[in-house]
Amino acid sequence: MNQVLQTLILLILSNVFMTIAWYGHLKFKDMEWSQNLGLFSIILISWGMAFVEYCFQVPANRIGFKANGGPFDLVELRVIQEIISLMVFTVFTLLVFKNEQFKWNHVAGFICLILAVYFLFKK
Repeated sequence: MNQVLQTLILLILSNVFMTIAWYGHLKFKDMEWSQNLGLFSIILISWGMAFVEYCFQVPANRIGFKANGGPFDLVELRVIQEIISLMVFTVFTLLVFKNEQFKWNHVAGFICLILAVYFLFKK
């Protein structure tokens, strides 16, 4: 598997865990097993998920970084990370938080981000 694909897959996996760690706990109140957990317990659960996120994020950056033989410079790696993060967050929000809506201004913002990616990768 080439470095571009490895980096992208690892970044996607990383962002799935990051999104669950950061926002998934907001749905814990709907789950019977977690209704009596205190904030400290929720923090520990989220921290555990964030640890798994780092287990994907760190290798993604090491494999993808140009100075380590990868295909991306640091700015490109960061922008790819942000785009993937927003895409994963959007899918997660629409699937898990049914009361949230995807509006026109969200689409406009994503178009601006896509343009930012275009300009950052333009040589």
